[in-house]
Amino acid sequence: MSFLLGIDLGGTKIEAALIDSERPGEPLHRLRVPTGAENGYAHIVDAIVGVASQVVREADVPMPDRIGLGTPGVLDPQSGLLKNSNTQCLNGQPLKRDLEARTGIGFVTANDANCFALAEATLGCARGYETVFGVILGTGVGGGLVVRDRVLNGCHGIAGEWGQNVLDPQGPLSNYGTRGTVEAFIAGPALERFYAGETGTPRSLREIYERAIQGSDLVARRTIARLQDYLAEALTTVINIFDPHAIVFGGGVGNIPELYTAEMREKIAARVFNPTFDAALLKPTLGDSAGVFGAAMLVASAK
Repeated sequence: MSFLLGIDLGGTKIEAALIDSERPGEPLHRLRVPTGAENGYAHIVDAIVGVASQVVREADVPMPDRIGLGTPGVLDPQSGLLKNSNTQCLNGQPLKRDLEARTGIGFVTANDANCFALAEATLGCARGYETVFGVILGTGVGGGLVVRDRVLNGCHGIAGEWGQNVLDPQGPLSNYGTRGTVEAFIAGPALERFYAGETGTPRSLREIYERAIQGSDLVARRTIARLQDYLAEALTTVINIFDPHAIVFGGGVGNIPELYTAEMREKIAARVFNPTFDAALLKPTLGDSAGVFGAAMLVASAK
């Protein structure tokens, strides 16, 4: 039996999972500890090393020679420094190098969206599809590209970052200060801001959706239609360039059923450079396990 160890580094928790490479869908042991980002970068490095050591010790197995690590943000391929992380103390730090120096173990890294995409492509709903676009639709918008069960990173390590594509240069501001990006239109907070701006009443996206399906709140219905329209517009660029066989919607916004309807498919089909749109639109099946499973599968795909 050979083991794969994956670690998912989140803003509030670090999760490790040890899985059998022959039966990767069934973790042998899992462990979660607080990230403690408020304590700084050195503390996070210590926590990652500690959780890796603890999970193999508790499972009573030898430490593998490589560990998969999912990160917020991405390691720059040229400098080896982490960038674009919402955990600010990680930015500009050589996380992979520091972990390898501390442990003497090789680390295979990818950002959290790539880990989500890889997990669903290899173990989840998109298993068996040659090319997969894994979409994160939540407080932000991100994505990961998988080709034949391997993550596509790109020259700068930013492949799949479609949330920063500009739809309208005069559009609303995103969290990054850019204007009119995909994220600025269809991230959960962006949809909530649109509704509040139109009605003067702040509501959660869940409330907005419930009011939309009840039918009496016209602005709520417009908000969901806005999500569908801008999502279709944004996906068109990805489809025309990458043409994935399957698209998986993760994140809280991805729970909205209207993303999987015939109407949604028609909106995409009307925009893409093809007479029809035939790719699968899939709901994820791995839940909060996707990040740590994807991190473990980084090791398998790197072999």
